[in-house]
Amino acid sequence: MRETTRRVWVGDVPLGGGAPISVQSMTNTDTRDSAATLEQIQALAEAGCEIVRVAVPDEKAAEALFTLVKHSGVPLVADIHFDYRLALMALEAGVHKLRLNPGNIGDEKKVREVVRAAQERAVPIRIGVNSGSIARHLLEKYGWTATAMVESALEHVAIFERLGFHDIVISVKATDIDFTLQAYEQLSERVSYPLHLGITEAGTKWFGTIKSAAGLGALLSRGIGDTLRVSLTADPVEEVKVGWAVLSALDLRRRGPVFISCPTCGRTEINLEGIAQEVENRLSDFPLPITIAVMGCVVNGPGEARHADLGICGGKGVGLVFRRGEVVRKVREEELVDALVAEANKLLEKDRG
Repeated sequence: MRETTRRVWVGDVPLGGGAPISVQSMTNTDTRDSAATLEQIQALAEAGCEIVRVAVPDEKAAEALFTLVKHSGVPLVADIHFDYRLALMALEAGVHKLRLNPGNIGDEKKVREVVRAAQERAVPIRIGVNSGSIARHLLEKYGWTATAMVESALEHVAIFERLGFHDIVISVKATDIDFTLQAYEQLSERVSYPLHLGITEAGTKWFGTIKSAAGLGALLSRGIGDTLRVSLTADPVEEVKVGWAVLSALDLRRRGPVFISCPTCGRTEINLEGIAQEVENRLSDFPLPITIAVMGCVVNGPGEARHADLGICGGKGVGLVFRRGEVVRKVREEELVDALVAEANKLLEKDRG
C-alpha cells in the first residue's frame, strides 16, 4: 500500500495523492544554449520523461527559460541555489516547479518574496537535501546520520509553513542506499508532502543502474515515493529508461513491453543470448504494455512463460511462437524473431482496431 500524501501539480503532471509515480530527469546541457537544451528535452520526452529539470546557475540561464518553457513539451523545473533573484526570474519565465532550499537563498524577506511569487502562479517547490548539504549544527547534534538529513529538510519545510506555503515536495537523497532508506522512512512518518526519490551520485550507466534499482525498489516496495529521478553518469535518456524499468519490474507502471528470458543452461540448443538481445532491440519501442518471453527450451518454455502475452522458445534449429502459453506457430530458428515481431504487430493492429 502506498503512503497517502498531499497532491501538488507540476504543470499538468500530478504528484502525490495517489497519482501515478512519475519519472523525471535533468538535462546536462548548458541551459544558456537553448537549442541544445530543447533538443535534449525533446529526447527525454520521447523516452517517456514526464518532468525535466534544468540548472539555472546565472541570469543568462534564467533568461533562457523564457524560450525553454515556451517550446518544451513537458513541465520544467528550475534548479536554483543561493540567488533568490534567479528563482523570481524562473517563475516569471513560467517554470512549473522550483528546486531550492530556503535556507540557502538569504534572509526570510527574500524567501517570502519567492514564496509569494510561487503562490501566485500555483508553482510547487521541492526542498532537496542530500547527505552533503546537511546543516552544520545538525551534524554536530546528530552526526552524519539519516536523522540529521531529515531534520535539515524539516527545518526548510518549517520556513515555508510559517509563510503559509504548502505546495511542497521533499527529497532526502544519499549515495549510500541504507542511509537513503532510513531517511525516507523517517520522513514519510513525519510529513504528508509528496516525496521525490533518488539515489544521488549513483554512478555509471551499469553500476548506477544496479544501485538505483536496489535503492528505489526497496523504497517503492514499501509504498514510499511519488516521483523519481535516476542519477547516472550517462546520457539522461538512460535515466528515464531505468526509471521506467524499475516501475515496470515492480508492476507499478508500464510503458512499453516487459521482457523476460531464462538463463542459459545445458539444455539450451539455440542462440538464446543473441535472440533475446535482438528481440529487445527490435521491440523496445513497441507501444503496448505487453510481456514478451524469450525461452531457451521447447520442453517447458511455453509452460513456464504461460503468463506472457507473447513468447518464443526453440531447440535443434526450430522454434515455437506462443501466446499466453498456447503455441501459434512453428518456424525455423532463423525465422523466430521475425515471427515474434509479426505476432506483436498483429496485437497492435487488433488494439488499434
